[in-house]
Amino acid sequence: MPLRNKIQSFARPGKPSPQSLSPTPATDSPWSAARLALTVIFAVDGFLFAAWVVRIPDVRSQVNASHSALGLALLCLSIGAVLTMPLVGRLCLRYGSRPVTVGSLTLLSLAVPLPAHTHSVTALGAVLLLFGAGYGGANVAMNSAAVDLVAQLRRPVMPSFHAGYSLGGLLGAGLGGLLAGRLSAAWALASSGLLGLAVTAGAGVVLLRSPAAPMIAPERSGGRTGAGPRPKAGHLRLLVLLFGLTALCTAYGEGAVADWTTLHLTDDVHAGAGTAAVGYAAYAFAMTTGRFCGTWLSIRLGQNRVMLLGGALAGAGMLIAALAPAVTAAIGGFVLVGLGLANLFPLAIAQAGVAGGPQGVALASTLGYGGMLIGPVVIGFLADAIGLPLALTTVAVAASAAALLPLVTRRHTGGGTTTVASSERLPERG
Repeated sequence: MPLRNKIQSFARPGKPSPQSLSPTPATDSPWSAARLALTVIFAVDGFLFAAWVVRIPDVRSQVNASHSALGLALLCLSIGAVLTMPLVGRLCLRYGSRPVTVGSLTLLSLAVPLPAHTHSVTALGAVLLLFGAGYGGANVAMNSAAVDLVAQLRRPVMPSFHAGYSLGGLLGAGLGGLLAGRLSAAWALASSGLLGLAVTAGAGVVLLRSPAAPMIAPERSGGRTGAGPRPKAGHLRLLVLLFGLTALCTAYGEGAVADWTTLHLTDDVHAGAGTAAVGYAAYAFAMTTGRFCGTWLSIRLGQNRVMLLGGALAGAGMLIAALAPAVTAAIGGFVLVGLGLANLFPLAIAQAGVAGGPQGVALASTLGYGGMLIGPVVIGFLADAIGLPLALTTVAVAASAAALLPLVTRRHTGGGTTTVASSERLPERG
């Protein structure tokens, strides 16, 4: 699909204008102020989530929870996020994704310290409802803003935003590991929340003052002047659903690894608390590295091939991480999981956004982050039934499914795609 025709599809439906007949000019610099600010916001989101993850063992001991009880508490986080996501999608359409992003991340920063002050599973579940509302809302709004910026820049840079998230997760896990024996969970999470508020305020001002990116509208059938017919509306809805399922399978693995890596390394592989934190940091570092390379890989190999190879690598790595008896081998497996999962989620969200507009982003994000938040709950119940190592092998199954779904989407687009096509060579500018 010619790039000019692709950009034409980003115009608002039903409001033709001279601007809709020509592509939005790409900015002179691939790293505009808005892109930098949004990347920082992604990083804050990852930092805050990782700050919580590395303190899960402390909070579990504090509330005296079993695996299944902890899974139920984490389910409350899932409920808070899933209930909030559709509402946030509508708020983004009405008020714009950028102010909703700033507001949601502020809520998350305020909620992060709360789990450390609970002393029962019931209380932990209650505060995780609020945590989930902030986390889910922030991620839907951020991805909507990111998809609009990708359209404005006309480069497949979606992985770079998620690289910011992963970098924040790496910093949060690394700092949490260093402070694990020096600061209590209450002080560590309170400090993380204050830092999140400060950085959100600074980056939010820059993002809100930057020129707004054009909101993407879903591609419509008919009226296409490029090569080949455009998929019909029904096919577009199916594409969005398939991309959402890809995101769900990927995020199931991300959520499971985030919430159970430290417990698996300490309880099953008998690593110390500091080593377990290093294990999660190694996973986060691998994912960050993979996402920083995501744009380059998408241009060189094509998006479908990147997703296929990534899912296969993540599946193999998870089997090693779950079943290896040695600490070094298990951490090495988590590194492979991080590299494999790195670009699956951002590419799925980006393609759903171009195929379905803001509604596509909202649906795929809801499915994706629902998978991230439901995954730990499933793992918790399976861990009590068959053991945590075997429970974690379900991540390998989900990764394999995520690898195969892009092949189905390719079949429904006749070998092409309504997005930045995997075979196209876009300007390589960051």
